[in-house]
Amino acid sequence: MVVVGADVHKRTHTFVAVDEVGRKLGHKVVMATSAGHLEAIMWARKQFGVELKWGVEDCRNMSARLERDLLTAGQKVVRVPTKLMAQTRASARTRGKSDPIDAEAVARAVLREPDLPVASHDEQSRELKLLTDRRDVLVAQRTAAINRLRWLVHELDPEQIPGALHTVKHQQALTAWLITQSGLVAELAGEELADIIALTVKITAVAKRIGSRVRQVGSELLGLYGCGELTAAKIIGETAGVSRFRSEAAFARHAGVAPIPVWSGDNAGRVRLSRCGNRQLNAALHRIALTQIRQPGPGQTYYQTKITAGKTKKEALRYLKRFLARTVFYRLHNDARHRDPSQRTAAA
Repeated sequence: MVVVGADVHKRTHTFVAVDEVGRKLGHKVVMATSAGHLEAIMWARKQFGVELKWGVEDCRNMSARLERDLLTAGQKVVRVPTKLMAQTRASARTRGKSDPIDAEAVARAVLREPDLPVASHDEQSRELKLLTDRRDVLVAQRTAAINRLRWLVHELDPEQIPGALHTVKHQQALTAWLITQSGLVAELAGEELADIIALTVKITAVAKRIGSRVRQVGSELLGLYGCGELTAAKIIGETAGVSRFRSEAAFARHAGVAPIPVWSGDNAGRVRLSRCGNRQLNAALHRIALTQIRQPGPGQTYYQTKITAGKTKKEALRYLKRFLARTVFYRLHNDARHRDPSQRTAAA
């Protein structure tokens, strides 16, 4: 088995092939187009045969087309987290940073970690990721505009404290007050408020589209207490196909909620918080956990049980997030089986 690592960029992709012990066999640079991807596949097959595994650095915006082309050509593709690639590069004897060095680090990371998540086509998760990412960008732009507007309003009148400016009620109230003000500061404040209103309209429209798409998917996540449409969409989009994970433990590690052992000697069994994994997935599980803690139900009961057992509040919250990762994994698997009859038959 030859592993081909890929370092992806907007205009070019660099590929490095290594053998089963990590020795470099060759490298090639192609254009970041479907024609370039086909050229890379033909090069790898001609030079190293058909027993190939492709490792692609997980930069979804730049690697999505490459993954689709490789999968369409019947190639086996795994995703290598950027952090893992950087750690592998740092541990190599070759110093420096270049595209071939990065691609070789990706390939060696695939050899070192045989259980990396595989890449797969999933149009539903791809659409939801694009929509949720778009909403996140718009919300960030609105937040920045709100911060600028508050300082302008403070300069006009320190006693004038705007309310929640993402709501129509407070937007209208501030608009009426700004009309009574004069000067450049008031003019700029009015322009910022107009931008905020326009962004709010766009955010609302994207949120409605996300909600409609999630309801069409019919995800079982909506039945999980604390998981609304936006959170469900974020989970589906960031998971990018639950079938690529070999177990619920692998999914938990990908979400950054699997505990990391930190014991030695007499303190056996101690673990700490994981700072790795997909932080968007981690944040989604965190929101669900906080919601469940506040209301009576299985989540609150589980949390209180851990508190009673002597765990701190932070530790109990981490336990609950790990428990929720397992629940989310199986609900996503049920969704996949409902969509794909072949999976349902295999499971039976």
